[in-house]
Amino acid sequence: MSTAPQQSIAFDDVFPVAQGLLEAESDPIANMANLSALLYEALPDVNWVGFYIMRDAELVLGPFQGRLACTRIPVGRGVCGVAAQSHSVQRVADVHQFDGHIACDGATESEIVIPIIVNGAVYGVLDIDSPRKDRFSEDDQQKLVALVKLLEAVLLAL
Repeated sequence: MSTAPQQSIAFDDVFPVAQGLLEAESDPIANMANLSALLYEALPDVNWVGFYIMRDAELVLGPFQGRLACTRIPVGRGVCGVAAQSHSVQRVADVHQFDGHIACDGATESEIVIPIIVNGAVYGVLDIDSPRKDRFSEDDQQKLVALVKLLEAVLLAL
């Protein structure tokens, strides 16, 4: 089972670290790369953390940490595609029970996807996978949504 390395940053400390990273840089790719690395380091029991970016009406793989990933995801397909289509967080306790789940890594058991909305349109999604069922809590969701709001503010300023 693949998991994130021993963490040196606690998840509760992610927000201020992310805020500092985002204040220091405006490039979206650099910011998503650092945020994926930060979350991969801070979150226990995750096997993939990354971003998909909307390009020509489909989600295209962006910066990530973890094993090889699906490169393109149609809107409306899989957990990421549903999050993009619905503009809503998808927190899935058991991906095997999610109709249409796309299995990029067979070790993944649960997933959370937060859409990134800029000017009312989907810019992309933050996707986090875990090899443990029911890994993501309501508290995790609230913290991750707050983190995505920080990223949205930087993207809006571009």
